[in-house]
Amino acid sequence: MPSKPSKSIEIFENSKPERDYTIRIRIPEFTCLCPKTGQPDFATMNIEYVPAGHCVELKSLKLYIWSYRDEGAFHEAVTNRILDDLVQACNPHFMRVTAEFNVRGGIYTTVVADYRDESWTQEAAVILP
Repeated sequence: MPSKPSKSIEIFENSKPERDYTIRIRIPEFTCLCPKTGQPDFATMNIEYVPAGHCVELKSLKLYIWSYRDEGAFHEAVTNRILDDLVQACNPHFMRVTAEFNVRGGIYTTVVADYRDESWTQEAAVILP
């Protein structure tokens, strides 16, 4: 196999650090294992962030997400760990990870975790007519 799972997240320089803009990443094939039963859990991970000096390199993100496939993790814990690891890697102005887990035992779970750099001031939203 040419690639394998990895906990390493690569970054690259933001080409427009003077501008606030949002990067949205959708990962519809996240899998981990239920720590109680060992059964697979499936989720769509949505990552949104306003980069500061660096952006997340997508191939490394794919391999990072893949690394959870054989790990047992509670939904809340894995969502927060992914947010922590991404924030540590790229130090954004703002980041949100939303994990929409598929049904398990008749229950859907969505976990939303946010990070905001305390020194960053968000510009006022533009409301269009």
